[in-house]
Amino acid sequence: MLINIHSAKCIGIDAVPVTVETDITSGIGLHLVGLADAAVKESLLRTVTALQSMGFRIPGKKIVINLAPADMHKKGSGYDVPIALGIIAASGQKELPLIGDYLIMGELSLDGSIREVPGALPIVELAVRQGLRGCILPLSSALEAVDFEDVEIYGVRSLEEVLQILSGQESCEGMLAVNRAEELGLMCGDRHASPFSDIMDFSEIIGQEGAKRGVEIAAAGGHNVIMIGSPGSGKSSLAKAMAAILPQMTREEALQTSKIYSVAGKGNALGGLMRRRPFRSPHYSASVAALIGGGSDSILPGEISLAHNGILMIDEFCEAPKRLLEMLRAPMEDRKVTVSRLRSKVEYPSDFMLVAATNPCPCGYYGEGDRCSCTPSRRIAYLSKLSGPIMDRIDIQLWMHPIDPRKLVERRPAESSEAVAGRVRKARQMQRKRFEGEGIFCNATMNSRQIERFCPLSPSCRSVLERIIERMGLSARACSRIIKLARTIADLEGSEDIAPGHLSEAAGYRFLDRRNILE
Repeated sequence: MLINIHSAKCIGIDAVPVTVETDITSGIGLHLVGLADAAVKESLLRTVTALQSMGFRIPGKKIVINLAPADMHKKGSGYDVPIALGIIAASGQKELPLIGDYLIMGELSLDGSIREVPGALPIVELAVRQGLRGCILPLSSALEAVDFEDVEIYGVRSLEEVLQILSGQESCEGMLAVNRAEELGLMCGDRHASPFSDIMDFSEIIGQEGAKRGVEIAAAGGHNVIMIGSPGSGKSSLAKAMAAILPQMTREEALQTSKIYSVAGKGNALGGLMRRRPFRSPHYSASVAALIGGGSDSILPGEISLAHNGILMIDEFCEAPKRLLEMLRAPMEDRKVTVSRLRSKVEYPSDFMLVAATNPCPCGYYGEGDRCSCTPSRRIAYLSKLSGPIMDRIDIQLWMHPIDPRKLVERRPAESSEAVAGRVRKARQMQRKRFEGEGIFCNATMNSRQIERFCPLSPSCRSVLERIIERMGLSARACSRIIKLARTIADLEGSEDIAPGHLSEAAGYRFLDRRNILE
């Protein structure tokens, strides 16, 4: 008797169908075919032991299990449950009339309990596309997908619960992921958390009003920013506080970001999609694979993809290997990264805001009187890692001056993150309305066609821009980024049109384009 069970394989942040076919005929032996890797082949021993511990028998016949399509490599332990169900159903030990209605994944323990598998969100999306009734997944994996309302998603703890669902003999509503999330008190998780509860507030950062303004503009338009200043000037604190002024993700943004975390095995087990924008802060000594993505066994997303729709913060930017910094160029421009290996190629989205922080020189104290012992040539050599192509992609360059000790004593009240976040939220709402149907969400992601359409310049603005280009010697890419930055400044003011003052302020944030700035 041939039994077909719907399963899946994740490629990038999307899932493709895999059918687990089980047939029992005369003969002897247990055979697994279909380009399975070592983890899948080991599942046979796990499955047999689990079935025997639950009181099921293994037929003394020829059992052939095929993972179709046979020309696609299968990895991981998520096929354990479909294989076990195939053996039970094909041998006629239990009637499972609903076995073809659900997409099923899960790793079996030797006692019949089920462990989580990565990629729950893409798997559920695949079930919806295939028109299936629903999904049966391990409980912790199913909790990631409770926001899907048009499909039945069961969160199971054991193979016995799977058999109960597929037999269709009694109601199993209590096993639905949404009901189990409520039962466990997890529905108030990440998506309902206050965005200001565990992040430094703007009001706690003393001084640096100019830098705060630059960070607000960056947050409002999704622009990349670099902060240059001496140790203790507040670079890292301001970068972390930036996370509190970003608006919550839209459902589309949240779904895409959550899928990346789901595939990486870092899904939101608190229940539902991620709502808070991610903040990733890898060490500057991180490997290329850790930053970009990769792996020998399976290609996993790196830090730039985990920061999708959020912030990638790199401290001590100029201390990082130059090769690592140059690897950021293509993802910053294309908003995606392609990782190629001998047998596979995977594409992950990487639409992140780069927030870089660095000292101005090797000793770190340039700009503080005679504390700096570096020569102009050493300062220039230190910042030479900030190549032209990299700096062209960073819209806002902020110089962080040392904090006046008197301000630390005075502790004058400063504007809170909530007040700044309100302005950022209004600016993002304008952009969302402006770019409806364009496939983008903020000004920083506009292409040349969209700049021409959404950023018209008056004759006076064109005259100002021409003078800026002539004085600073800007590239075409830098010129486009000034226009996009000016559009964001106008949005913060609630202006429909870009004014000459907006362009002048935008150009002021590119001081490193001027010659001999550190001499």
